[in-house]
Amino acid sequence: MSVLVADGEQPREGGADRKVVDVAVGVLIRPNGEFLLTSRPPGKVYEGYWEFPGGKLEPGETVEQALRRELQEEIGITIGTAHPWKVELVDYPHALVRLNFCKVFAWTGELQMHEGQAFAWQTLPVEVNPVLPGTVPVLGWFAEERGSADLKR
Repeated sequence: MSVLVADGEQPREGGADRKVVDVAVGVLIRPNGEFLLTSRPPGKVYEGYWEFPGGKLEPGETVEQALRRELQEEIGITIGTAHPWKVELVDYPHALVRLNFCKVFAWTGELQMHEGQAFAWQTLPVEVNPVLPGTVPVLGWFAEERGSADLKR
């Protein structure tokens, strides 16, 4: 697995010794191919940057359990099946983060931004900015899949 360095420099000293924070990330995809991006809430690192919703795994949680909990807490929806997709390690200045991306094609409930964030349904190229560094690879993966049945599953 490659390491994406968020600020474009070399990986930070002690990179191998830094504790990895596991994060479950939901890539919600509508039947028409639009995907959901949310802004980072006020007061959080990278405030105002756009990302796919999700959050940290609690001790003992699986990625899917964490994703279900986080999406209910953050945006008020209950997801159907989470389809594990890709894993990306991102070296941010504040943390070494392993992003566990899952595609989600079914959910119930209306979007409610419980943390004061904004949301936008997007297609490529995205119209919102700035985009969180850990989100950029996903946009590339979507571009690679563009036109494939997998994107519209």
